[in-house]
Amino acid sequence: LAKLLEVMQRLVDLGNTVVVIEHNLDVIKTADWVIDMGPEAGDLGGMVVVAGTPETLVDEAAQRLKKSGAKATKKSATTKPRRTTKKKDGPRGPVTDPPLSRRLPCHPRR
Repeated sequence: LAKLLEVMQRLVDLGNTVVVIEHNLDVIKTADWVIDMGPEAGDLGGMVVVAGTPETLVDEAAQRLKKSGAKATKKSATTKPRRTTKKKDGPRGPVTDPPLSRRLPCHPRR
């Protein structure tokens, strides 16, 4: 993992934009900008839940936990999302992917 992060940082240092799809928290916390998709997996996902720095992601997660009254545990942070089955037709016809909930802000290079 350390070698991967080193190579990605070298690419950024050379002026490249690096886009990574990752669930590993060690990789996520090194990012300049994070786009968290969800809120669930499969048909229940596909919307932008949070877009911002890794710190923004942590703040948003803490606020959601506070609102729900849930407590963060190591197990809850590492539990895999539950699988959903794909529906061919819903009560109002074919099921389609939901659109992005909002436009993504442009992130200026630091």
